Amino acid sequence: MHDPAAKFDAERAAEYERQSRIALAGYEACHELAACLLSAALDPDRGNEAPRDVLVVGAGGTAQEIQCLARLQPHWRCTAVDPSAQMLDQAMDRLRSLGLDRQTEAVHGSVQDLPAARRFDAATLIGVLHHQGGDAAKQALLHTIAARLPVGAPLVLAGNSHTYASRPLLLKAWAERWRMAGAGPDEVQAKLAKILQGADPPATEAASLQLLEAAGFARAERFFSSLFWTGWIAFRN
Repeated sequence: MHDPAAKFDAERAAEYERQSRIALAGYEACHELAACLLSAALDPDRGNEAPRDVLVVGAGGTAQEIQCLARLQPHWRCTAVDPSAQMLDQAMDRLRSLGLDRQTEAVHGSVQDLPAARRFDAATLIGVLHHQGGDAAKQALLHTIAARLPVGAPLVLAGNSHTYASRPLLLKAWAERWRMAGAGPDEVQAKLAKILQGADPPATEAASLQLLEAAGFARAERFFSSLFWTGWIAFRN
């Protein structure tokens, strides 16, 4: 697979906000629950005002993770990392419009571009892993995130977790969702072709959990599911 960031050019960035909500039924719910889980995991007693630093990997587009976290924990800080300049710019424009940019550091690049000694209290990887081609690339990304987290820190991982051909009924339902949103036959076929050619999800949910375990995460708990998409929270060993 080519560089995943190359897919998220100016054209795709412009259409991302609408398309992401059609492609993922429950887009807002997944991000809201992710924020709720991180808040519950890091601030269980409600009243702990210690600031937290959250690594948001693949934050470009809507910066939805950061928006949801800010509603619960306005004193937390986020580091938004994205290899697509267009997607990152769009995310920061949205955060500026909401007055959230001052608590967000934007990093154009990858997790590996962060200082080796930099540590975070938590991390999110939402809608990213299935864009990494092959298990080696997926494993490498999870390892670089784990290296930036202390023992016990939570990671929210969410994304497509089944090969598309293995679930033909779900794939047809996904096409119907686009039709429900007003897409004509040609557009539906184009969307199907794009998802089949442009992503490489783990083969099964079990494979996703194995990737997490191999990268040093444990106690994975599923909190969201929508067609091919699954969300987990796990903790650094």
